[in-house]
Amino acid sequence: MTGPVLATSALVAGYEPDLPIVRGVDFSVAAGELVILLGPNGAGKSTFVKAIAGLVSVHSGRVLLSGRDITAVAPHRKLAEGLAFVPQTDNVFASMSILENLQIAVALLPKSERSLAIEAMLTRFPDLAVKPKRLAGALSGGQRQMLAVARALALNPPVLILDEPSAGLSPKIVGEVFSMLKRINGEGVTIVLVEQNVKAAMAIADRAVILAEGQIRHEGTPAELTDDPLIGKIYLGTTGRAASEVAP
Repeated sequence: MTGPVLATSALVAGYEPDLPIVRGVDFSVAAGELVILLGPNGAGKSTFVKAIAGLVSVHSGRVLLSGRDITAVAPHRKLAEGLAFVPQTDNVFASMSILENLQIAVALLPKSERSLAIEAMLTRFPDLAVKPKRLAGALSGGQRQMLAVARALALNPPVLILDEPSAGLSPKIVGEVFSMLKRINGEGVTIVLVEQNVKAAMAIADRAVILAEGQIRHEGTPAELTDDPLIGKIYLGTTGRAASEVAP
């Protein structure tokens, strides 16, 4: 495939038509990339990815998946098209078991393929396979994120977007979650990640994009951005240290 696997063109989005939060964003991701979206609170990062996923109104501009315009496609159909989204909260059904969560995730597949898809996810995430009948609400924060990601990957989408997957997790669990994401990316899944944990995100990313006031302000490799004293001070909470010093 030529061209980006995911792109936005002059995307304007928000909750009120006359008060856009995302303001004309041109953004693209190549197949196999792991791209992180960084920026201060209120920068529009979460609104941007929710607009891509179809959960926030797009007022103008386009969302393209492998060159196809999916701007107006309903969220559940975007998953069927190959775009999976894991929100920060309410990303699993807490009152249902691990297995039941996965059964719901594969409901879009033909019945003959559902059991194999669930088996593939339990193989991919062995921590979930230990007690598949355990309630999702009883899982640890890291296990919940594993289940949320497993649900998103159940239809084998080429693109995975996550909104703040490290929120509320301990440093040890954050490391496990980010290692999981890096492994999934290494298996060929393109990942876009909104994250406030700059240190952990920079350690796994191919490229970082910094948003502020609903627009892209800077982008580059983690090394390029963390080596720039001004960018580091204003946006990243660093002082221009080398990328190797930022990594855990």
